[in-house]
Amino acid sequence: MAKEQSFDIVSQVDMQEVDNAIQQTVKEIVQRFDLKDTKSTVELDKHEATITIKAPGDFVVKQIVDIVGSKLFKRGIDLKAVQWGTAETASGGTVRQVGTIVNGIEADLARRINKEIREGKHKVKVQIEGDKLRVFSASRDELQTVIAYVKGEDYGIPVQFVNYR
Repeated sequence: MAKEQSFDIVSQVDMQEVDNAIQQTVKEIVQRFDLKDTKSTVELDKHEATITIKAPGDFVVKQIVDIVGSKLFKRGIDLKAVQWGTAETASGGTVRQVGTIVNGIEADLARRINKEIREGKHKVKVQIEGDKLRVFSASRDELQTVIAYVKGEDYGIPVQFVNYR
């Protein structure tokens, strides 16, 4: 009997790279002529996995969100990893926008991915293990087919394939 091969489908973000991108953003805000005296701030809460932007207006918040996005992209982080909330007014006539960093696959999405893989008639077994999915098969070719299928779908979060054995 052939030994089963497997891999994991995960959604992980390197928080150190996010921290570096936020630090670069803060430097750019201080140096850019149009943002220099706006008293805008960008903060990263690693424990809550959130990015908070405070600025004097919607336009400035949108500019800073674009800067954060470009810095994250340059550091190899998929922009789907940050889900931005709506801009809301804060104290002192400022505007605040919070972005949540996605880490892990939620249970509902994991069930949806599992169902779609099974409906694809692939000869694999899928197990949901916490915030990741493990895919088993006797054939490496089937696993490669599943990887190609999942890459082709848009689940709204970045997915990576790890522990391929």
